[in-house]
Amino acid sequence: MRSIGEMARDSGLGVSTLRFYDRAGVLAPARVDPVSGYRWYAEEQVAEARLLARLRRAAMPLADIRLVLAGWSNEDTDLVRGLLQTHLRRLERGLSDARSEFSTLRSLLDHRENPMALPRDTAGTARLTVPAPALAAALDAVRFAVGTDPELPMLHGVLFDVEGDGLRVVATDRYRMAVARVGTAGYGGPRVRALVPAPLTDAMRALLGGGGPAELALDGTRAALETVDRRTAGQCLDHDFPDYRRLVRLPAGRRAVVDAPAFREAVRTGPVRTGEARGEDGVPHGLSVLRAADDGTVTLCDDGEDDPDNVAVNRAFLLDALAAGARDRLVLEFGSPTAPLAVRRLDDEETFSLLMPVRLEN
Repeated sequence: MRSIGEMARDSGLGVSTLRFYDRAGVLAPARVDPVSGYRWYAEEQVAEARLLARLRRAAMPLADIRLVLAGWSNEDTDLVRGLLQTHLRRLERGLSDARSEFSTLRSLLDHRENPMALPRDTAGTARLTVPAPALAAALDAVRFAVGTDPELPMLHGVLFDVEGDGLRVVATDRYRMAVARVGTAGYGGPRVRALVPAPLTDAMRALLGGGGPAELALDGTRAALETVDRRTAGQCLDHDFPDYRRLVRLPAGRRAVVDAPAFREAVRTGPVRTGEARGEDGVPHGLSVLRAADDGTVTLCDDGEDDPDNVAVNRAFLLDALAAGARDRLVLEFGSPTAPLAVRRLDDEETFSLLMPVRLEN
């Protein structure tokens, strides 16, 4: 007999997923301890669980999965082949429909300006003075969220957005976004934006070790930073960056103040769940499932502690956001389970991170 943990390891299905399929009557354990409720699986069930994992990866509906498993165990090949073929045709129709919709969207993009994108500033130059420590802290607060997906080069840098007496730096990789604001002096002209590539951003950060002012120059195509004795400059990315101002307009949610170091350690060592989303290596993301109580406490939920208001986020991303918050106390702001989780500073509401929630397997 195999424990549920051993079954999860050998089948590719998470522990919470195995429990879900037991409750759904799809894959029941061979034995359940009458006292502890602990599930045990027979050796021959491993192959069935691996089949179930393949059907899940192929996005087969639960009703069809039930029949495939029943037909498989009875060696009813006609039923199984028919169900597989039906699902394949369903996927092909869905892909055909998606291709048609994408073709229409590309045509629309070719004929009109994308309202979700910020236009590149090719005219006008912003020259401003920024406190070096403040700019260093702002870059540290957003650098972790810079994208690396080769298909999305417009996310490979940090947006420098100058307006009025402030500079906002923004980064996103679709799954998380970080925003920080720095007060500036010496510029009062129109809004200027520049998408600074990650290597140039890192070179700028390396110059900001001192405590004096830094001179920043942006013209949309080039960016330069100069301190007392050093200077770095380079070309900006020739891409449109998403309009982050629309993406950060979130409805008010429940707020909880946490001891950041203690909470980060609790996340690092606490329970981990598995979600549908997968990383570039194909491995499912480890998730932290959070529950915000009415009294302002935040709980890390283990398997079986299911609640419709729980919020699941990528654990590694959450650890990054907590570290980038750079404060002993941070605010976690919860909306709905499908709304981003905000990580904010108590003393600076304009520096924050947003983490997209992840759907739990069950």
